[in-house]
Amino acid sequence: MRSPVIATPDEQLRPEPIADPTTAFYWEGAAAGELRVQTCDACQHVQFPPNVVCENCRNDHLGYRVSSGRGTLYAKTVMHQAFHPAFAESLPVALCLVDLDDAPGIRLLTNLVDVDAAQVETGAALRVVFEQRGASVLPQFTAAGQGGGR
Repeated sequence: MRSPVIATPDEQLRPEPIADPTTAFYWEGAAAGELRVQTCDACQHVQFPPNVVCENCRNDHLGYRVSSGRGTLYAKTVMHQAFHPAFAESLPVALCLVDLDDAPGIRLLTNLVDVDAAQVETGAALRVVFEQRGASVLPQFTAAGQGGGR
C-alpha cells in the first residue's frame, strides 16, 4: 500500500533516524510510501524492530513484506512538554503503540497525527501516513477515516 509523504514545516530541525544494514529495508520502504515488516525466510515469523537473526528460529536469512499499514491503537499518551526544541511548535504530541492488523505480534511505537488524541480511544482503527523529516521519511499513524497527513 502506498501512502502520501507529508512534509512538516520544521522537518530540517527534527532528529532523523540513522539507517544501518539491518534497518535499511524499513527506511527505504518508508521513503517509498510502504510500511515494511521483517520476515524470516525459513519460518515466516514477523518481527519488529528489525534484527540480524530471526527471534523465533535464529535463521539469518531474513526478508520483509509490505504491510497494509492498518492497525489498532493499543495505548497512547500525550506529551505537553517538548524534550527537543524542534518539537515545541508541535505540542501536544501524541505517542502511541499500534498493533498491526496483518502482522500479529508487531507493535509499533509511533506518533498519532492529524487527529485530536483525546477523541481516539484504545482499540480504534488506525492507518499509516508518512512524515518527511529532512532526508528521511517516518511512518506515523492517524485515525483510519482521516484524510492526509500534516
